[in-house]
Parts: sequence; C-alpha cells; structure tokens
Amino acid sequence: MACHRRRRVNEIGIRMALGAQASQVLLMILRETAWLAAIGVGTGLGAALLAHAICPLNALRPEADRFTHARGRGIAAVCHCYVAGWGPANKASLIQPMQALRHE
Repeated sequence: MACHRRRRVNEIGIRMALGAQASQVLLMILRETAWLAAIGVGTGLGAALLAHAICPLNALRPEADRFTHARGRGIAAVCHCYVAGWGPANKASLIQPMQALRHE
C-alpha cells in the first residue's frame, strides 16, 4: 500500500489542490485497502471451502469449532486490513499539494 501511495503522489496532490479534505483522502486509501482485503478474504474462503470438500478429516471436527475459527480469522483479516492501510493513508492525507506537484 505504501508503494501504491507513493506512485499516486501527483494525483493526491491534485485532489488536495482542488479542495479535497485530508479525511477524504484518508478514506479513499482505506477504501482501496479494504477492497484488496475483500478480494483476499474471498479467495481464501474459496480455497478453504475447496479444502473442506477435499479433505475427509475436516468432518471429524465439531461444527462450532469451524465457525469459531472462521470468525476469528475474519476479525484478524479486518484488523490486518486496517493496520496495513492506516500508515500509507495517513501519510497521503498529510501531503502538501505544492510539494506533490513538484514531486516529478
């Protein structure tokens, strides 16, 4: 996410020069991070369902145990998404428009 933000310094600077608030830029970057995390969670869920269908040993675990693990993994994914996106989003919201336009 930090590399992606660095590549978009000019765009973010133009947005802020045209009147975007720092909170709007922050939410834009966090939204993109959440989108990437949703794709990753969806892919992981598909792989987990495939593994469950293939492996007969998963049938031996109680059903409540599976849901507990799934809930814990979901909460961890949301926390990781937030932590991974917060630093780059915060730096992006602090970009000064004139410095960003002079960046290249």
